[in-house]
Order: sequence, then structure tokens, then C-alpha cells
Amino acid sequence: MAGHSKWANIQHRKGRQDEKRGRIWTRIIREIIVAARQGGGDLNANPRLRLAVDKAKAANMPADNIKRNIDKATGNLDGVTYEEIRYEGYGIGGAAIIVDTMTDNRVRTVAEVRHAFNKYGGNMGTEGSVAFQFKHVGQLIFAPGTNEDRVMEIALEAGAEDVIADDEGAIEVLTAPGDFEAVKNALEAAGLAPEVAEVTMRAENTIALEGEDAERMQKLLDVLEDLDDVQNVYHNAEL
Repeated sequence: MAGHSKWANIQHRKGRQDEKRGRIWTRIIREIIVAARQGGGDLNANPRLRLAVDKAKAANMPADNIKRNIDKATGNLDGVTYEEIRYEGYGIGGAAIIVDTMTDNRVRTVAEVRHAFNKYGGNMGTEGSVAFQFKHVGQLIFAPGTNEDRVMEIALEAGAEDVIADDEGAIEVLTAPGDFEAVKNALEAAGLAPEVAEVTMRAENTIALEGEDAERMQKLLDVLEDLDDVQNVYHNAEL
């Protein structure tokens, strides 16, 4: 299936993430703690924890750090209790934004998220106000020049829901969240390494923003992502 151009947007997002590399460990540690607390410390029996540990390894987190935080979450060590809270709202030009947080103080977190929306041109919405515009999926994205037929063959056989090529030749593989690991493992076993591999909230439709609107939207996203309690920010803007 054909899709709109996503490659430039993806490269832009990865570049912004690389600039914030120092914050990534903190977010991964929270994800490990929550995943282990909810599903136990056995990687073989806890897919969410496996994904979090994979992220930790990709970010070069030492094995001792990973083990210590799993132990903390499963009661072998005393630790802070985090809860997951999702906020929704609108950015510049009516673009939809989802903000996923992990916090030990929901009063502080909601105040910080609301302040960011209000100060930088957005509006915080109610629960469900924009979530319907996104789908919870596994997503693997391959750089332009990757063999599309090979990706499609391996991915669909492994249980992927769709394979989409965009205008620049990037290939996007979509899976149900529960099938993500199997599809990713099959593609990697075939020598196909994705540029992006994650379980995410994918926008069903996008809004193109240019010039000053794009700059204002990026500022709002940066401020939200820099909040201590924020884990992920999803949006449907093409910048």
C-alpha cells in the first residue's frame, strides 16, 4: 500500500531524541520498574519488560542498572511507586497530542502538563478527546532502498497487519502490539534491520504544519517531552 512521506518526519524526530539522550535512561528505568511490577521480573514471561530491557540495552545501560531496577520493582529492594497517567490535548492548528506519563505525584504532573499546553499555544483536553485519532500498534520502519518485496514477504508471514511504502521509499510495517516481537524477530533474523522499532500510538491521519506554526508546535512538543514525568509524546503533526 502507498503512504504519505514519513521519512523526513521520522529522521527529524530521531534527531531531536538524540539531542536528549541524557534523559532516556531515566524514562527507560521507569518503564522497567512499572513493567516488572505489573508483570513480574521474568523476561520470558513478561513481554513488556522484554521490550523495556531491549530499549535499555540499545541505550547502552549497564546490566547491573537493569537488574537493580527489576529487583526494586519486584520487591527485592524498596523503591518509589509510579503510576501511569495519559493526558490528551490539542497543539498548534488543532494537531492532536497524547502525553503518557509515569509519576509518583499526579497533582504535580497534571499541573506541569497543563501549564505547558497553556503557555505554548495548546489546549489540554479531556480523556478520550483525541485518543480516537490514534491506533495502538507495533511499528517498524525501514530506510529507503530496503527491499520492499522481501520486507513484505517476511513481515506478513510473521503476522504483520500491513506494510506501507511512502513517497520517499521508506517502508513501514504495522503489527498488533502482541505480535510486534515475533514480527521484529523474524525481520531481524532475515537480515532486515529497522531504523525504528517500537510499540507506539500511531496517528490515523496527519496535519501538515509549516513555517511559524511548525516552529510553535515543535516548541510545545519539546517542552512537554522535557517534563520530568513524561515518558512519551505522540502527535499527528507533520512538521
